[in-house]
Amino acid sequence: MLKIENVHVYYGRIHALKGISLTVEPGEIVTLIGANGAGKTTLLRAISGLVPVREGTITFEGRPLTRLKAEEIVRLGISHVPEGRRIFANMTVRENLALGAYLRRDPKEVAESLERVFALFPRLKERLQQKAGTLSGGEQQMLAIARALMARPRLLLLDEPSLGLAPLLVRQIFATLKEINEQGTTLLLVEQNAHMALSVAHRGYVLETGRIVLADTAERLRASEEVRAAYLGG
Repeated sequence: MLKIENVHVYYGRIHALKGISLTVEPGEIVTLIGANGAGKTTLLRAISGLVPVREGTITFEGRPLTRLKAEEIVRLGISHVPEGRRIFANMTVRENLALGAYLRRDPKEVAESLERVFALFPRLKERLQQKAGTLSGGEQQMLAIARALMARPRLLLLDEPSLGLAPLLVRQIFATLKEINEQGTTLLLVEQNAHMALSVAHRGYVLETGRIVLADTAERLRASEEVRAAYLGG
């Protein structure tokens, strides 16, 4: 579904991604783990067209993405849940969700998507007329994911969905991500909480300073001494 080959990204003179290559197959949950500054967020932003790729290729279902604008990439079927949620705080929950569906034209299909996100996140239905900025951190994360799903993506990119959430809410969010995947959406997940990420993922890649240093099944990465020492607390 997604193929990244030898991708290099620079921020000015800083070489942020140094020849990244990876794949995501339809129906998978693939996770990227690594320390802060490893390049995980930059890679998601490169896929979404938010940072330019200087060298290498990114293809989605056989179509090259590197010359496309961000909105064209959304139209192809990729949605991005950014780090820090980036919801529209002064708009209601309903308005945020409507913005997620702005490229869609069939009101009946949009209504069906709305019902789907309410089934996944019942609390959002109770908060529909509430300003998004007044929601709790967990509810804002639910809204950010739900807004992305309103575009009906085939590939969902998630950047640190557990950031700043209480452990109980983290488990809830990850259970929902598994459910979204089981309903047919492929996920590429960036996550500091390597325990949780590897517990739901099929495969994983470990990034260090802009390079992939390990790639394997989630089960093998969980069992790896190297990964346990660096990311799983021993």
